[in-house]
Amino acid sequence: MFTLEIDGTAIAVINSDEATARDLFTCDGFKDDIRTMTSAGKPLWNGSSDLVVRAASEDESEIFEDALAEDDGEGDFTDDPRYADADASDEEEADIVFLVDIDEGDAEDA
Repeated sequence: MFTLEIDGTAIAVINSDEATARDLFTCDGFKDDIRTMTSAGKPLWNGSSDLVVRAASEDESEIFEDALAEDDGEGDFTDDPRYADADASDEEEADIVFLVDIDEGDAEDA
């Protein structure tokens, strides 16, 4: 698993290999989303800070697993055409779990 970190804050975790994580976290569609999504009224990404992809910590992996266990199938980015730049091979689909609370209106807009 790999984590997207922005300005020292862990934002999201993905269950994929590193190349897929980098492709997805840095594709134009995902960057557009995190630029417009907010947490506690602040944008997740300002459009210029570095997007750091690193191995997920044990705690982040546990949060991911717990969230996936509760998931109803939503949140899978691999079938979304906005993420067509990401590696969409026949391999197992990647899931993303946000580690920060996303403001309500953003979830409907994304």
